[in-house]
Amino acid sequence: MNYSSFKTTYSDDGLSLKFKGELTLYNLMKYKKETDKIESQKEKTALINLLELSFLDSAGSIFLNNLQKELELKGYMVDIVCEDKDTLDMLELIRVHKSTTQKITKKKKRNPVEKIGEKSYKTYLGAISFMAFLGELFTHKFRYLISYKNIRFKEIAFEMNECAVKAFSIVALTSFLIGVVVAYQSAYQLKLYGANIFIVDMLGLSILRELSPLITAIVIAGRSGSAFTAQIGAMKITQELDAMQTMGFDPYRFLVVPKIVALMITMPLLIFVSDIMALLGGMLVANIDLNITVDMFLDRFNDVINIKHFIVGIIKGPFFAFLIATIAIYQGLLVKDDTQSIGLNTTKSVVESIFAVIICDAIFSIAFTNLGI
Repeated sequence: MNYSSFKTTYSDDGLSLKFKGELTLYNLMKYKKETDKIESQKEKTALINLLELSFLDSAGSIFLNNLQKELELKGYMVDIVCEDKDTLDMLELIRVHKSTTQKITKKKKRNPVEKIGEKSYKTYLGAISFMAFLGELFTHKFRYLISYKNIRFKEIAFEMNECAVKAFSIVALTSFLIGVVVAYQSAYQLKLYGANIFIVDMLGLSILRELSPLITAIVIAGRSGSAFTAQIGAMKITQELDAMQTMGFDPYRFLVVPKIVALMITMPLLIFVSDIMALLGGMLVANIDLNITVDMFLDRFNDVINIKHFIVGIIKGPFFAFLIATIAIYQGLLVKDDTQSIGLNTTKSVVESIFAVIICDAIFSIAFTNLGI
């Protein structure tokens, strides 16, 4: 067991502080309590005796440096007695380092105007960065599609299977349940006025034009969009993207463009599946709750629902797919060199994709309404 002790002796000339044994991090606290009790004395000498000190670590050196300054502030003339060269070198090193170290200033609290300005500037930089990404993407996409040899059919087929074929089940189930819920909620109101047959009009218009494209886009944003971000982000962390560029493979050509093209091709197909399943759900509720047979439902649907409503919903598909894929891939490329960043950017990609899809859908609705479509 290492021995250590500390003794304070008062005299007419001043006081003596004698350290024995080891002065380390583990015994500083008890010495600190004793040195804090030393009273102020003007023009007195304080002798710090380190002749019998056997070991001194960096924490002990800092303690002695601070003790010397505290005693000087209390009016003592401090003198250190030590014959060990290593101890003196350690004390000198701490003294020089402490004198050159600047005190860390407290971070000034910003007012709300500064916070709004900083947030707006970051948003502006993010928009500029995204526009630069789109510019580079369109350049590569144009070069990609201008020549038949540049088209990566294998990669496109693989991405179509990953982001669309495997998503058929979840899109179909979600759409079917949406059709059931919408029809069930509408049936209650229609029965009050004896307008049971008008459920076909309502379901046809709302599902074909709005609900199916929007629900499909939201499901794909949560499923495929998040997968795009996580995949690109993981490849960036593991430096696979850098390795591809080093070997002469363009990441845009082999990773980015095939994902976007595949999703733009398959999104209309997913919307078509969603249309069918949502109408089946509505047809089921109409049959059970409103006594509308399948033949009556289909006849009414054929009479009142124009083909343009189906086309409007399908046209939205490639635009929604482009927004989802580009935002997801862009967020994947922004992933930093830590695993936590993958989760944050994946969340951002899903939220921003859904927001962008809703904005795009609102623009389409206003434009088609004004055009009389």
